[in-house]
Amino acid sequence: MCTTPGPPRPTRSLTPVSASENPVDVLIIGGGPAGSAAAITLARAGRRVTVVDKAAFPRDKCCGDGLTTGALRVLEHLGLNPAAVPSWTVVDDVWLRSPSGREVQLRLPDRATSGQFSAVARRVDLDAALLDLARQAGAEIRERNALVGIKTSPEAVECRLEDGSTVRASFAIAADGMWSPTRKLLGLHEDGYLGEWHAFRQYLCGVTGPAASRQYVWFEPDVLPGYAWSFPLPPDADGKVVVNFGFGVPRDGRPIKDMKKTWADLLERPHIKAALGGPIEPEDRPTAWPIPARIDRAVLSYGRVLFVGDAAGATDIMTGEGIGQALLTGQLAGEAIAGASAGAGTRRVTEAYRASVRHHLFADHRMSVALGRVLRYRWGARGAIRVVALTPWTRRNFVRWMFEDEPRAVIVTPKRWHRGFLRRKGAYVAAPGS
Repeated sequence: MCTTPGPPRPTRSLTPVSASENPVDVLIIGGGPAGSAAAITLARAGRRVTVVDKAAFPRDKCCGDGLTTGALRVLEHLGLNPAAVPSWTVVDDVWLRSPSGREVQLRLPDRATSGQFSAVARRVDLDAALLDLARQAGAEIRERNALVGIKTSPEAVECRLEDGSTVRASFAIAADGMWSPTRKLLGLHEDGYLGEWHAFRQYLCGVTGPAASRQYVWFEPDVLPGYAWSFPLPPDADGKVVVNFGFGVPRDGRPIKDMKKTWADLLERPHIKAALGGPIEPEDRPTAWPIPARIDRAVLSYGRVLFVGDAAGATDIMTGEGIGQALLTGQLAGEAIAGASAGAGTRRVTEAYRASVRHHLFADHRMSVALGRVLRYRWGARGAIRVVALTPWTRRNFVRWMFEDEPRAVIVTPKRWHRGFLRRKGAYVAAPGS
């Protein structure tokens, strides 16, 4: 087995908090990207913020680890320094493979002059760095402390925590993921719901092929309407190059009965073996996770509780990518609360949040649904890649659109038009580690 780089961070001790303590302005349930983005936004606006999470950070999260241009821009806006994330890897080269076997190379803009448009970072590193940033901004962080009860009223939200304390807040933000305990405790859980996507991932080390520095996306005929990927990461403690390798499939597409068998079969395909090189070995066990992608139908608020990230089904339904959407919804929820005057009513805040989410995500979700219907067929995926490869212009602009340099549906939403369309610089121009 290969080794995971770097020693674990020491866990932080917890100080039990009594119910008689002063209330906070906002309690955030969940310390992942969505929760941290909300905490940073609110703490910098001068609000008293407490973040609770059942886990102790750093903790791993099953994910593809890819960061789009949209995600990178939010991270830069929040003030995250890439140097604070040990596994941060900037990607310049993206390779797509059609179901017919045709491969297309797409080059992202030169990072030296235009910044970063795509990166990969282990969630164990990224999430811990974001939570540290929230702490530095002034948010109180309580790890290993799950939510066990919640009551809402027209004036406040009262939350009972695992350590026996009770926190009273003007608003709460539920950033607690696909299986949101907050949603369950409020009676909003939908029995039998398993998300719109299902994904499978494992870290592989000992990579010696071109996948050591390239991002690969393979549209395999038997995986459509999903895809397989390989995203590069830095070498482990033994100097072996690591990649995040996996595949994802929409649940309404062709069912895959044995995800683990499909994963093993993918690794034996000649073009994937050639990309990875090797001999490769697993860093850990393979893991699977469900992905919610129904932002247009999700419950975004309930009384003084706002839902963000996976708890709001905010993932891109075409790709299954959700870090950028999690960061954005967390930021929008924080801004909606921070922008309200002291003592503002529930309706003013929740309407502001819902309007922001509609503006930023609803049209893009509908566009992704439509495009996903085309990509679910072999002819659709083949045709799309054929069009992408037509000219240098199509290659250059498609890859920027693919990585959400612009919103998916910006062309049909004039309110979001701006000068410099598809000509903006990326994130972290001349940033440390770029």
